[in-house]
This record gives sequence, structure tokens and C-alpha cells, in this order.
Amino acid sequence: MKEAMASAAAAVNAEMDRLLPMVDGPESRLFEAMRYSTLAGGKRLRPFLVTSTARIFGVSPSSAIRVAASVEMLHTYSLIHDDLPAMDDDDLRRGMPTCHRKFDEATAILAGDALLTRAFEILAEPETHADPAVRCELVLLLGRASGAHGMVGGQMFDLAAKDEEMDMHAVTRLQQMKTGRLIGYSCEAGAVLGKAPRQARAHVQAYAHDLGLAFQIVDDLLDVEGDAAEMGKAAGKDADAGKATFVSLLGVERARAQASMLVDQAVSRLESFDEKADLLRDVAKFVLERRN
Repeated sequence: MKEAMASAAAAVNAEMDRLLPMVDGPESRLFEAMRYSTLAGGKRLRPFLVTSTARIFGVSPSSAIRVAASVEMLHTYSLIHDDLPAMDDDDLRRGMPTCHRKFDEATAILAGDALLTRAFEILAEPETHADPAVRCELVLLLGRASGAHGMVGGQMFDLAAKDEEMDMHAVTRLQQMKTGRLIGYSCEAGAVLGKAPRQARAHVQAYAHDLGLAFQIVDDLLDVEGDAAEMGKAAGKDADAGKATFVSLLGVERARAQASMLVDQAVSRLESFDEKADLLRDVAKFVLERRN
């Protein structure tokens, strides 16, 4: 699994390096910040989900890697903006200074804006898929997953939640919006590229739903139990802020059990794909066992 993820990460890094070339002129600082944040490492989980699902449906590697790079650019934009003083006010990301610390706040905001728009530009380009209907659907689905009813709305929900008491239903909805929708898109994009039948897409969507919740529960566990050096960012921030999380509501042991149940359930969704979905099964187990 580690080898497969490392290989996929190297491929997506090379593609982002190609799709984000340095330029001369006044905007060069912007491109430097974009490249600094996108090429700074990380698990590349979302791109791995794109390429692994695409493989099930016989998608060409060149199409899959472009979509994988696109989703990682969009994810990176969200991290740049989340780290800003107006949001989570973080100094470290992946063990390195956050974009606004390395450069400045204005450059970080613009780098995030540019990565967001570049992500959609890549999806719309003919090189991503020969069928314009497929490209349009990818754009539509990413907009839904990342906009006001998805990731960005979830971030707003998260900011508002600091001043409110939330129950399990509210925390689950928040995390589905903030984290789960983009993970869901990353899985579904491979099926869209492969023009998968409706039933197959439904199985992939169900897998992604369970995986996204498991991912966030483990994230909450790491915030309580994780090592800051290993994670490359500060730990304990949710508790310090008094935020409701899966761990604060369930406790450590029940949260861990819930994550394990969700991973088992996610794996069961892939039964119809036989051995073609082995990488997706493995990544579900990886999410449960990850340490950063």
C-alpha cells in the first residue's frame, strides 16, 4: 500500500509540476507560492482515490492523473486559506511554514484563488477527456463538492460552531460538508471518467461516504492522541478551542470503534468490483491506521 501511494504521489507531483510551470514577471511570486504549497508533500489521498477508482473503470492514466492533479490543487487551496489568521491561524503545514508565513497573507490568498481556478481550468481542457459531457460533469460535481453546499459551506459551519453546542447530527453534517464531499468527488470522478453505469457509481458513492466519515473521526483522534512532529502540524487545537468533535462527543474508544465500523462498511460496498477494487480496500484500512 505504501509503495502504491508513493508511486501515485510521485506521478501527481510530476503532473502538478508540469501544469504549474514557473513564469517570469510580476506574477512570478504568485506561481512560487502556488508551487510551494502544492509540491510540499502530503499523503495525496484524494488523488490516489481518483486514480484507483479510475483504474476500476478502465480510464486512461493520462486522463486520471490530470483529474487527480486538479483535485489536489483544489484541496491545497483550501488548506492555504484554512491556515490563514482569519481562519485556523496555523504556522505549520506538513512540517513546513504555512503559505502566509513563508510569503505573506495577500500572496497566500491569491495563491489559493489561483489554485482554485486552475483546478477547474484543467477539468475543462480537452486533454482531460475527449467527451465534453464528461468534462462538464466533472466541473459540475467538483463545484458542488467544494462550494457553499460542500467544503466551503462546511468551513463556514466550522467557524460558526466555535460559539455553539453541537450534537452528533450537527458534527456529522459539518464534517460531511467540510471533508467528506471532496473525498466523495475524488472517488466518483474516476467513475465519471469511465462512464460507469448508475449502479456502479452508487457503490462508489456509498464507499466514499463511509470513508469520508472514518477519515474525519481518525483526524479527530489524531488531534487528541497524535504527535505534532509526526503530523507536521499542531495537535490539540480542537480541544483548546472547545470545539465539538466525534471524540469529544463519543470518547476515544467509541470514536475508534465507530471509525473501524465505517471502514468495514466501506470495504463491503466494493464487493461487486472483485479484485479490481483491492487498492480502494487497502486505502480504507490505511485511513484507519494513519498517524498523520
